[in-house]
Amino acid sequence: MTTTRPADVTAPAPAPRGGRDRYFDLLRAIALFRVVLYHLMGWAWLPVVFPSMGVMFALAGTLMARSLGSRPAPEVVRGRMRRLLPPLWLLGAVGVSGMLLAGWGPDDEGHPGWWWLHLTFWILPLSDPPYGADLPGVHGLIADGWAVDLAVPLWYLRAYLWFVLLSPLLLRALRAAPWPTVVAPIALSAALESGVVSVTSWRLDSNLSDFGAFGACWLLGMAHQEGVLRRLPRYVVPSLAPGVAGFGLWYALGHGFEAGHDLDDMPFAQSLWSFATVLLLLHLSPSWTDWPRPLRRWDRLVTLLNSRAVTIYLWHNVCIDAVAGLWDRLWGVPGLEEHASWLLVSPWPQLPAVWLLTALCVVCFGWAEDLAARRRPRLWPDGSRNLAQNLSPGRRRR
Repeated sequence: MTTTRPADVTAPAPAPRGGRDRYFDLLRAIALFRVVLYHLMGWAWLPVVFPSMGVMFALAGTLMARSLGSRPAPEVVRGRMRRLLPPLWLLGAVGVSGMLLAGWGPDDEGHPGWWWLHLTFWILPLSDPPYGADLPGVHGLIADGWAVDLAVPLWYLRAYLWFVLLSPLLLRALRAAPWPTVVAPIALSAALESGVVSVTSWRLDSNLSDFGAFGACWLLGMAHQEGVLRRLPRYVVPSLAPGVAGFGLWYALGHGFEAGHDLDDMPFAQSLWSFATVLLLLHLSPSWTDWPRPLRRWDRLVTLLNSRAVTIYLWHNVCIDAVAGLWDRLWGVPGLEEHASWLLVSPWPQLPAVWLLTALCVVCFGWAEDLAARRRPRLWPDGSRNLAQNLSPGRRRR
């Protein structure tokens, strides 16, 4: 730990030279890998070990504050929406078409008019889009519940969109009253949890609940970029964060924390645990412009995961269902049920298959992220070409 100089106290956190903070890239890659592992394994302790959603919202908040500090707010908001929506539209084109072919239609929501209206949430996800919850799978190809697994994770895009839309106002509030603004979402989550604030509309309740659970993380990311965290004495965060995290975990353990009912089902406990973890991670932030030597071997993988984060998040659940459908066919192989039933019930052999299928989705659908960012489409953007250029004669670093 180095002592903060007086001149650094009020200065915003500088953006790393070269445009990317590799420490943040590493956090995003770990968060994404943890999401895939959690959705396959279902272990309740994984969100405790690494609260991926809170970390991802915090990193997005940092980037949003950086952009708002250099460009007009309407331009920044349009740019974020442009990057977010085309990959969703591609998923919707494939997923909704599949649901329609499987028999899903306007009568599923009781009134065709509401179905058509809610279908627009596949275009602009201001609320959760509809899906065919009771659609069967395709025997031997994809497991039952595929439509649910395809649509339910879209809550993240819905919450992300609202954070983007609110960010200009949130940044103003943060600059006027930093810490009351940062902790306000946690107070909202506590009010919703205790019943002090109640909402009858489940759509509004979902938005408020997610804002309460992860709003403080988004605001911490903005506060990090604005230099708010660096104004604190160095001992404050290591002293405060473990107590907040401990209280959040204590609350979760007292409210039925177990597999199938973990932090994702406890917004208040989630808000405390994610806030504390993100606070520590940002406090430790080393702002790497280049990889430390032990991590250089992971550069291409981390670059790929960051370049295709939206694609991987949107499609990995479908890949899990596809692998599960294919895995079920192994029960019909003679001898396996009798002599290797442990292999058939274990999720571990499915993990490499899930990532292999996800890699195929990256190749098939990842180009949408490039088009959304107005880049030349690439099949496998792991940075290898850039690395080769940087190490070529005449450009080799001394």
